[in-house]
Formats: sequence, structure tokens, C-alpha cells
Amino acid sequence: MINRTPKILATTHKCVFRSTSFSQLLASKSVCGVFSSTFHNVNGRQKILYKPGDLLHFHPTGALTLRLQHSHGPSDNLSNPALEQKAILSDWTIIRRLLKYVWPQDRPEIRLRVVAAMLLLLSSKFVNVLVPFVFKFAVDCLSGETPLLLGDTSPSVAATTILISYGLFRATASGLNELRTAVFAKAALSSIREVGVQVFRHMHNLDLSYHLGRRTGALGKAIDRGARGINFILTAMVFNLFPTTFEVAVVTGILYYKYGVAASTIALSCIAAYTAFTFAVTRWRTQFRVQMNKADGRAASQATDSLINYETVKYFNNEEREAELYDKLQAQYEEASIRTTTSLAVLNFGQAAIFSVGLAATMIAVANQVTSGITDPATAAHVLEATGISSLAKSLTVGDLVLVNGLLFQLSIPLNFLGTVYREVRQSLIDMSTMFTLLELAPTVRSLPNAPNIHIDRSNSSVEFRDVKFTYYTKDPKDSLLKPGKFICDGLSFKVEPGQRVAIVGESGTGKSTIVRLVYRFFDVSSGSVLVGGQDVRSVNLESLRHAIAVIPQDTVLFHNTIFYNLQYGNLKATPEEVYEAARLSNVANAIERMPHGYDTQVGERGLKLSGGEKQRIAIARALLKKAPILVYDEATSSLDSITEHVCSYMFSILITIYFSL
Repeated sequence: MINRTPKILATTHKCVFRSTSFSQLLASKSVCGVFSSTFHNVNGRQKILYKPGDLLHFHPTGALTLRLQHSHGPSDNLSNPALEQKAILSDWTIIRRLLKYVWPQDRPEIRLRVVAAMLLLLSSKFVNVLVPFVFKFAVDCLSGETPLLLGDTSPSVAATTILISYGLFRATASGLNELRTAVFAKAALSSIREVGVQVFRHMHNLDLSYHLGRRTGALGKAIDRGARGINFILTAMVFNLFPTTFEVAVVTGILYYKYGVAASTIALSCIAAYTAFTFAVTRWRTQFRVQMNKADGRAASQATDSLINYETVKYFNNEEREAELYDKLQAQYEEASIRTTTSLAVLNFGQAAIFSVGLAATMIAVANQVTSGITDPATAAHVLEATGISSLAKSLTVGDLVLVNGLLFQLSIPLNFLGTVYREVRQSLIDMSTMFTLLELAPTVRSLPNAPNIHIDRSNSSVEFRDVKFTYYTKDPKDSLLKPGKFICDGLSFKVEPGQRVAIVGESGTGKSTIVRLVYRFFDVSSGSVLVGGQDVRSVNLESLRHAIAVIPQDTVLFHNTIFYNLQYGNLKATPEEVYEAARLSNVANAIERMPHGYDTQVGERGLKLSGGEKQRIAIARALLKKAPILVYDEATSSLDSITEHVCSYMFSILITIYFSL
């Protein structure tokens, strides 16, 4: 039995595609007068052709020939298997890509900021290393260990002066750090912005097949994590990894120069053991973090999906069911989060134990030198002797013990974050890999190099299918491989000339909407060709093709913005008067003006604050505003009442001339 949702493909002076129901066709004087009383199905081919003013009837040898077959819908499939291939990016590949944005060739002001941040980094670390030395001299002054340096100055005055200098040095180091943060912020945020915009633009350039199979919540999470990963990687490199490496080198050099091989070897061994332990435990912990992120993503995706389908949940009283599903996913997240927190405690305790042992061992080695009163021959004795203070060259003071303690404790601050930094760097690289992998997905539906713009005028506004075959690729649940399904279009051929209206009749799922998508070139045909204005849609510039087509879809989705914004979206250059006129012609102006805020009314998420009929009339109005030579309306009046439908159908019969005739 024939389904009650035929499609009408019509052309007046230009070309119009239309889909509607049987009852709507019968009631619409602008479409046809009387249908033939019977419908024939010959060898699986349904044929129907209608010209304005004629009866709607079948032509066995007519221009429209369809083979309509059942197939799975496109919601869980792809027309392009290449979109499922995800590139595996190495860590160094990701870092190199990121550095392109941090050191852009066409933005010298960003590179200047990076250089300035590096200089401030070195300056802050140099001042930071001097702070323990100042404190050492203060202790020596108070203990009377530096009489030759003090001269006639009293120890208390000298100590006070040195302690003031100590405070100034610390404030200077902190100020340089904050200045470095402020200077580098522009470079970091500029990189995040540029990558984010590139990914966003690329998402819009991907084929429709990708977007039909994705989950919005999970994709949003992946992009958000990738952006945060960029921020963390840059922050970690500039504010932690590079500074800590530099500081470790300076501190071990000082220990070797002043206190000999033993002290420096102990300290360096402690740092090496600390780093090795941190990396090993962090790698072990990463699995828990990955599980936690996956659980978080599943919960977020479920929440997004449930809230988008709020009305459906309410219609079937399934609030508790949705809450149970969300609670189940949150329980998985809780379990993974507990393992993450427990393993963090293991990491923190191990780090504290290693550092404490290393600190104690280093200080014992230095304390032995202090009590013996002799320094290592490899220290700075020759430097002090050159100054004429030979007595100080051969002995260490209590201040040296304070100096070593200060140097190592100062070093412990960034080392304490090493595990967190390493884990977050690893996670950030994973998140960035997911985001950069999106950029590896190359759309197959795109313009050929130097493709000409499509040219459509009154004489060539035809639409033609020539022996078109098309199939969706479905994912096999057994091996997750993409495999071609049945042909949605199998040898489809027809031509719609200017002035014709053609109905395509078929059961649900037989590919009527797919025909519209092929005309708009959301997909490329498997074989055969689609011609618009006598030009193969694959040979013309894709953007110009889509500029030439306005679509009124079955399911109208509006932006979470004002009614005026959603109307003007059809033509961003349209004046307010043109917007109001389009609303009037689509019979939605009166409904809008009755609203408290009129055209400034917020429509809500996906336009849920409006009725189905109001949303469809807004879709009609913005399609008219586009003023494209080809209009596609896919069951455009299916959500309208009979009176409004009749008004819109009558409007369609005269608007073609108003909007699309030159």
C-alpha cells in the first residue's frame, strides 16, 4: 500500500521541490485538482508526473522513474567509510602542531610575547635561586659567622638589612612570575582560540554522514577537553617543565660547586628516583583517569540526549527511567573516580617519602662538612681566596645548612606537582589527539580545485537524476566495520523542467528525503549523476550550489535565540522590513506579534517554546528570505492546521513569482 507521504518536486519559473501528505495534496488547489483513483506499481517502480492545470496521473513512459527500496535510515550509518578512519597521532606530532600556533609565522607580536615570557622565566628563576643565599647571609650575620664582611656594622642592623633584601628578592621573583603569566596569556589564549575556531569550522565542513552518527554531548566534551588540554600543555611547558628543569640544573650545580660531589650526587639521585617513581605510578594511574573520563563522557552524553528529548520523556512518563540510567552512569564515574583518588594518595605518599629521605641525606652530608669546618676542594674556595677572605674559603657555617635546606625545599614545590603535571600532560595529549584527529577527518563531499560557480537562470533551472545509485554504509555490530547496505536509489532517473510539479510517492524509509540530500549534495551518488541547471553538482563549486538552493526541512530546528534572529538567519543581509514581510507571507506574523516580546521572543533550546506549526512557518519564511533560485520543501506543511496549510499553499503558488522570478 502506498504511504501517505509523497514528495512533490515542482518547478515554476525556477525549480521547487515539495513534499506533503495525500490529504494536503487533495486540499491544496495550488498543487493539483484531482488524483487518479488508482496507483500502479510496476516491477517495484512507481511513476508519477504532474503539470500545473493537469490531473495527477501516471505516465508509464514519463520522465520520472523511481526504484524505492527499504533500507536502514542514516542515523546509524555513513555514506563515506573514510570518515570512520581515525589517524593515530604521536605525542611529538601533537606538540609540533601545537607549536605552530604558539609560534605563528604571520603574527610577530605573538612571537615577541613568547620570547619575553622566556626571558622573564629565566630572570625569575635566577632571582628565585638567590633567595636562599640571602637568607643564609642573614643567619650567618645573626650567628656572628661573617665578621670580616660586616666591618663596623652591628650584626642586628646587617641582619635586618639582609632580611629586607630577602623580602624584596622574594617579591621580585613573584612579580616576575606573574608578569610572565600575563605576557604569555595572550599567546596561549590566542593559540586556543585559533585551534578552537579551526576545529569548529572543520566540523561544519565535514559530511552530513559524520554528523548523523555522532553524539553531540560526547563530541562537545571531546572538543572542550582538547581546548583545556592545549591550555594545560602550554602552561605546563612554560610554567612548570622548563622552569623545573632549569632550576634542577642550577641547584645541583650549586651543590656540586659549594659542597662537593657527595651532596650533589645525593640530591640528583633523589630527584631521579622521585621522577622515576612519579612517572611509573602516574602511568599506572592513567588507566583509572581514562576510565573516569569515559564514564564522565557517557554520563554527559546521556544527560544531553535526555534533556534534548524532554517532551518525549514526559509523554511516556519515563522520568525515573532516565534518572536511573543517569545514576547508573554516574555510579561508573564514581567508581573510577574513587580509584583515581586512592591511587593519588599512593603517589603523594611515595613522593613525600623519597623527598624526605633525599633531603635528610643531603643535609647530613653538608652538616658533616659544617661540623668538620672544612669544605670540599672542588668548591668555591679559590673564588673566596681571590677576594682576600681566605679564612671563609675553608669552612662552612650554619647558614650553609639553611641554604641547602632552602634550595631543596624550594625545588620541592614544582616537584610536588610533577606527578599531577605528568598525568595531566599525558591526559592532555590524549584529549588533544582526539581533537586533532577530528581535523584528520577529510570530507569527501567538497568542491574540486578551481571548480566554477553554478549558473542558473530562467532557462536552465531544471533538476535531473541520471541512473542514480546510492547506498548508505552501515556499521556491522560483529566487527564494527562499515559495509554498504541496500541501494536507496537504484537506477533512479527523472528530470524536472521549469514549470513542472512532480510528486515522488513511496513508503517511509524508501529514500524520498535522500533525494533532497543528493540534490543539495549532502552526499555524493554511488554512481550516475545529479544535474542542476544541466550541470553536474560534483563539477561546480559546492558553496555556490548551496547558495542556489533554499530548504524547508521536515524537522525544523531553531537556534536558542530570538525569533527575529532565526528568521534573518535565512539572509543575514536582509533588512528588518524584509524579515517582517517574509513572516507575513508565511502567515506567522500575527502569531509573533501576539507574543509579549514579539520578534524579540526567545524560542528556547531547539525552538521548543514554539509550536510545531510556528516553527515550520518560521522555516518557510527564512527559506523565502534566502531568495534562492531553487526551493526544496520537504513536507513543509505537515505540522500546519488545514486552514494555515491552505493559506501557505496558496502563498507558495504566488511566491514563486515574487521571490524567484528575475
